[in-house]
Amino acid sequence: MALPGVYRPQGDTRLLARVLAREPLRPGARVLEIGTGTGALALHAAARGARVTAVDVAWRAVVTARLNARRRRLPLRVVHGDFAAADIGSPFDLVVSNPPYVPAPGTALPSRGPERAWDAGPDGRGVIDRICASAPSLLRPGGVLLMVHSGMCGARQTVDGLTTVGLDAKVTARTVVPWGPVLRSRRTWLQRQGLAAEGEELEELVVIRAQYPQAPA
Repeated sequence: MALPGVYRPQGDTRLLARVLAREPLRPGARVLEIGTGTGALALHAAARGARVTAVDVAWRAVVTARLNARRRRLPLRVVHGDFAAADIGSPFDLVVSNPPYVPAPGTALPSRGPERAWDAGPDGRGVIDRICASAPSLLRPGGVLLMVHSGMCGARQTVDGLTTVGLDAKVTARTVVPWGPVLRSRRTWLQRQGLAAEGEELEELVVIRAQYPQAPA
């Protein structure tokens, strides 16, 4: 279920869920989901026996995730706030995120409304770059970050950003999905920004896996 205005699982969530299902996850592992929405990915990890914290800036998402956890009778700690400021209790064995990544006119990220779940500044990297910079402080040695976003945002840039802060990063999954209504409504602007070609109708989604190195023995 999802309260009105909460991002429902779509192709990006499903792609990340498939990658998450392949990730080794021992019982009791500490997992964080950034931008939980309905809690779908967090609950996937909780069902595998992980101790999961989910965080979201939107109260409706927090309530939705808590209700879904109760319905499924799974333990889930859901925190309201920005992942970098909220009391989430890092570090974690695994961090997963389907962050806002849709390029949008204007430099300020939306502070309310459903657009908070997808609008991410002119290059779509308003949240992605913050997650990359924070990854070392969120992960334990040997911990893993899994993040999905549009190829429109620059997968190479994400890999390079994570590598710069000391993680071993690479693209581990890709898929192609039709443009949704948000991209279609911004077609002219995206073309002017050089982010889309004329007549483009398909969007590439990528999952980046980044691992924080183990501490020396």
